[in-house]
Amino acid sequence: MSIVPRASACAPADVEAWLSELGLAPTERADRETITSWDLVLDGRRRARLRVTLILDPSHALICWAHYAPPINDSFRKSYRKLLRWNDELPFIKFSIGEDERPLLVAEIPIATADVDVLGIAIARQLAVADRYHAETVEWLKAGGWSVNPPAPAEVDRPGVRLVARYAAELAELVAPAEGGA
Repeated sequence: MSIVPRASACAPADVEAWLSELGLAPTERADRETITSWDLVLDGRRRARLRVTLILDPSHALICWAHYAPPINDSFRKSYRKLLRWNDELPFIKFSIGEDERPLLVAEIPIATADVDVLGIAIARQLAVADRYHAETVEWLKAGGWSVNPPAPAEVDRPGVRLVARYAAELAELVAPAEGGA
């Protein structure tokens, strides 16, 4: 991973090459004016089907936006406190609430530092956080009809799990072995 700033703006072709190198296949791509986005659906060790959208503004940033849970209604004030506490605990990634009250998990990569490893670490960090707090968010997921079951043992070698393993050293505080193994 290079700490040398990029000489030029990041292009959609760069992001697609990085995704390919990381073994990640987007489910969809959209282009609007100068902005490009890609949708990914990835499994972690505990959290299945985490939806991540990458949004590239070639002159500013590459945003990794995870749709962490369905909208939280007003009866979930404890949930908001939980998100704020997690923001204090976690470096380089932040929870926020979207306009539709959906919790989001966001990592922003300045274009000057964007490369395959920076992107890989950002997405792996989102998966590791979703795994780490999976048990505490099961009720949110259930309330929205989202999957709460961990990936089946046959699925533990999927692209998301391999990505977290690839960057485990950089994410050591997040990827402690799962309770009961794996």
